[in-house]
Amino acid sequence: MSDDGPAPDGGSPADTATRSDALRARLPATRRETELLLDRLVRENRFTIAVLFPVIGAITLVGSAEGWVPDPLAFNPWFVLFGVLVMRSPLVVGVLPAIDRRAIGWIGVLIAYTYAIELVGVTTGWPYGSFEYTVSLGPMIGGVPAALPVFFIPLVMNAYLLCVLLLGPRASNGWLRLLTVIPAVVAMDVVLDPGAVAIGFWNFGGGAFYGVPLSNYAGWVLSAAVAVVTLDRAFELSGLRERLTNCEFMLDDMVSFVILWGGINLWYGNLVPVAVAVAFGIGLVRTDRFDAGLFNPFR
Repeated sequence: MSDDGPAPDGGSPADTATRSDALRARLPATRRETELLLDRLVRENRFTIAVLFPVIGAITLVGSAEGWVPDPLAFNPWFVLFGVLVMRSPLVVGVLPAIDRRAIGWIGVLIAYTYAIELVGVTTGWPYGSFEYTVSLGPMIGGVPAALPVFFIPLVMNAYLLCVLLLGPRASNGWLRLLTVIPAVVAMDVVLDPGAVAIGFWNFGGGAFYGVPLSNYAGWVLSAAVAVVTLDRAFELSGLRERLTNCEFMLDDMVSFVILWGGINLWYGNLVPVAVAVAFGIGLVRTDRFDAGLFNPFR
């Protein structure tokens, strides 16, 4: 049998080979080319990622909690996880050039801590207070969502990066960095937990702060401290700061956080969390992260 017959798509084998070669030529061949490609993809879709996705997410989550969204779409864990991954993409792409073997190792330590402290939490109620997950967030490992690091690590990383930007040259002081980032992380949870309790993601069984016990925030002081110390060892500060300065979308995930959880808390009348979300928005404005490129989808 001859190999010179027509290709399945009607072209000759030579045409097919030429198209395959052209496709391979367009694919990135090095890590740097891959980073530039991902930068371009995020930059060209900033409005969709950082504004449209969290707006749709807030409407969908409130609709699920209020019974407006029918099964199997209501609180569908795969839809939730997909949306979270999309909103996380600017942070991941932004940090990617700073990732090396040391960073991978320390991020692995932080992932292990994330699972360990959450497992202790759901088992004993320490350090966050007794709570249980009341909505499926995907596959579970010992009562802990397998995707937990996707939710936890970006939260602390966003707070860390915002503080590095706001502190400027003073961020080089490790103690000042620690004492600034810890309150920022706790403040992010001041926004997150009341909103998550309101829509029924998890339940503390009651608490003084919009259904959240104050002990939860003491637990977050511990986790924030561990996260800051770990991130300090994972990344070289000057390189991270340079990337932050040159990558305008690196904190777009925090923009999504403000829109998503600020909107959910606003719907349920959680005014203190809304005010804290607005404060984060002001911080992002001060670092020029709310720019025309983000809010102009037709640029």
